[in-house]
Amino acid sequence: MVKLDMVSKRYRTGSGDVAALEEVSMQVTEGEFIVVRGPSGSGKTTLLLVTGGMLRVSSGSVFVNGEDVYRLPEGQRARFRAENIGFVFQMFHLIPYLNVLENVLLPAGAGNRDRDRTVALELLERFRLSERASHKPSELSAGESQRTAIARAMFGRPRLILADEPTGNLDPENAEEVIKYLAEYHLEGGTVIVVTHGRVVDQYADRIMSLQNGRIVKEELR
Repeated sequence: MVKLDMVSKRYRTGSGDVAALEEVSMQVTEGEFIVVRGPSGSGKTTLLLVTGGMLRVSSGSVFVNGEDVYRLPEGQRARFRAENIGFVFQMFHLIPYLNVLENVLLPAGAGNRDRDRTVALELLERFRLSERASHKPSELSAGESQRTAIARAMFGRPRLILADEPTGNLDPENAEEVIKYLAEYHLEGGTVIVVTHGRVVDQYADRIMSLQNGRIVKEELR
């Protein structure tokens, strides 16, 4: 499902280039649940953004579902992301002027609106958000906001979900609930990569990768 081949990413700063990733190579099989952890500044978020086709690499290649992501033209790459990858972020990134249902429907584009609405309402019921369908993000708790973000990520049944610190703003009870939703998606055949400092996710992981200074320094099979 995912293959990174000698991927490096450098950021240009006033004092010179900073390496966020250094010649990272990894493979993720379809249906795996991968946890990536490491100290702040180790390159975890950069790794996720690079994998998701959102941040062009400085060198190396990124393949998702057999597609060389950064060889695609920008518009085609955006369509590929929309069809194959769901994103969940620590800060939720919900659109503030849209209600919960509209946020979940964002990936739908100009598809079959009746069918899409039915799918979205089913997701809201699954994520215990049906009574919040018409509420704006400012009216939601942190747990409700993250459940909305996960419902949006899962809307089109993408083959891959990338989650960046999805429990970072949640209390332990809500954190465990969010991880269980990701684990259910994994059990249904989806591929999941989670960047996290927390340990609640470890029990669901197939592999745990440790990043340090932009390099994978350790892999642990579960």
